Amino acid sequence: MSAPTPHNNAKPDDIAKTVLMPGDPLRAKLLAETYLQDAVCYNQVRGMLGFTGKYQGIPVSVQGSGMGMPSMGIYSHELFHFYGVDTIIRIGSAGAIDPSLKIGDIVIAVSSCTTSSYSAQYHLPGSFAPTASFSLACRAAAICEEKGFRYKAGTVLTSDWFYDESQGLPEWQKMGVLAVEMESAALYMEAARAGKQALCLLTISDNPFTGEAVPAEVRQNAFTQMMEVALSLAK
Repeated sequence: MSAPTPHNNAKPDDIAKTVLMPGDPLRAKLLAETYLQDAVCYNQVRGMLGFTGKYQGIPVSVQGSGMGMPSMGIYSHELFHFYGVDTIIRIGSAGAIDPSLKIGDIVIAVSSCTTSSYSAQYHLPGSFAPTASFSLACRAAAICEEKGFRYKAGTVLTSDWFYDESQGLPEWQKMGVLAVEMESAALYMEAARAGKQALCLLTISDNPFTGEAVPAEVRQNAFTQMMEVALSLAK
């Protein structure tokens, strides 16, 4: 298969080498309008909006990934394999598992456990450990330190379940897992298979243990901090 694809009607040269990927395509539109100069929409297929513009003179694209590992897998696979993208940085929200995490904190997902069988497609003779690109994770931590942002770096859980009846989060907490989200493990597997770079940055938006959720104004401020980190990585 080549570009355009059934899910992306961009031409091969429409997309930058670095792509920021929120789950929500409308958030991608907002980010393009807020942070990128001369942003142009390159994809509207299935409403999964994608834009390319410039940040401090550097071409950057931003595109929605959709929710869950299958959707992230489709879009990241096509970006890596059919559009020549070198780096994808997921920017999303997560629920806190580590009790020390506060609403609005940034989590750098160094690695991702998962409840999914996504890796079965690779026919590996064992279990694969989905992991971020080390250089990106180190740079993200350094940027957070420099800017004084509250953050933690470590393992997250990529769950196939949003409405989780397994009641398994306390067990993941015992293993030192920081937070739960739904996409990073697929992104890391696709990046590994393609020989490309990937990182997942998360903002803590809620706490499944306490029921605490982020107010709108706190969410916006915290997301702005995460975007500063992501855009600094794109330069």
